[in-house]
Amino acid sequence: MMIKEHDCVVLTADFPDEKLEAGDVGTVVHIHQGNSAYEVEFMTLDGQTVAVVTVASHQLRPVSRFDISHVRELQTV
Repeated sequence: MMIKEHDCVVLTADFPDEKLEAGDVGTVVHIHQGNSAYEVEFMTLDGQTVAVVTVASHQLRPVSRFDISHVRELQTV
């Protein structure tokens, strides 16, 4: 499946420096040449941006019709 700008994607790897975990959902805001990497914005449910991260194509996947949202509290410490 081709990932496009504004698609929701799921991390398949942790990004501890950004406090992101595998399973977190973000929105693609830019696609690097050849779909080698993506700029993905991660937000809280009330719309606050947590991070915009460059994610390699092997570190994410598109959402599927079998995915269900799950909430975790962002650790700020």
